[in-house]
Amino acid sequence: MQFSEIGQQLRAYRLESGLRAEEVAARLGVSRAALYRYEKGEVIKLDTIKRLAELLKISSLSLLGIGVEYFTRPVGFFERLRQVEEAADQILQLAGPFCYVTATDSFESALQEMMQDIAEQASNDRAAMVAANEQLLGILAARRRVYAMRRPNIIAMISTGTVQHFLEAGIGGGIGVSERARRICRNAAQQEIEHIAGLMESEPMGLQFGLLTGQEPTSRFKILRSRERASLAINPFRADTHPGNQTGVAMITSAEEAINAHQRVAENAWRTAVKGPAGATRLRQLVAMAGG
Repeated sequence: MQFSEIGQQLRAYRLESGLRAEEVAARLGVSRAALYRYEKGEVIKLDTIKRLAELLKISSLSLLGIGVEYFTRPVGFFERLRQVEEAADQILQLAGPFCYVTATDSFESALQEMMQDIAEQASNDRAAMVAANEQLLGILAARRRVYAMRRPNIIAMISTGTVQHFLEAGIGGGIGVSERARRICRNAAQQEIEHIAGLMESEPMGLQFGLLTGQEPTSRFKILRSRERASLAINPFRADTHPGNQTGVAMITSAEEAINAHQRVAENAWRTAVKGPAGATRLRQLVAMAGG
């Protein structure tokens, strides 16, 4: 395990804990600058790793990236996912209504609008909510930037049922926002599905979408492969909704048997997925139905 990877784990688990950097540093008895250096990959003693693990309420092995990593907060999981995506050469995704790293600027703008609208309606602790929103949005935006720079090969399967709900409810569907924000979110959802339809038609190199039209998948996951390792990320959290409205446990593992089992599921789904222009036509039919 390289110290840079330990630092990445440390940052993800610190965000998962909900503790600020200064709080962790104070409890550890070091400066905030020292903590940031650890997160950037500076040499860290095993005793310090053990104390950090106790403070963050995880095992030392989790901080070392050994075994299964668990996350109960979207911000911690998405930060860890960003780190894994940063090294990935191939990404296989199942399922959901979109692929966040290939999303449009309109999608991100609508997400920001929704987050801001929720914060403005908050009756108390509005400043804390704004800070939490900015933190999450920053991590999500960084994931899109990483993809734009590296362009890993992506196969993404989206399902008909989740696309229909996405189009009807819009980004952040189910969250109480103003009518203006809801209208923006619905329009952005339609634009995003149109964008995916365009990608299915043009079939750019290294990016493939498939539309699942049969039985809806009961879980969502990603398999991310780099030259050094493969990782499986099982994700109950949505990138298009407010973190305070989500409950679940996400996990990341490099266990070979887990990756192989999910790979088989994905391969079976891909064989029956509607692809290319036929998939694009079906998506546009769904957009027309939602608009009508």
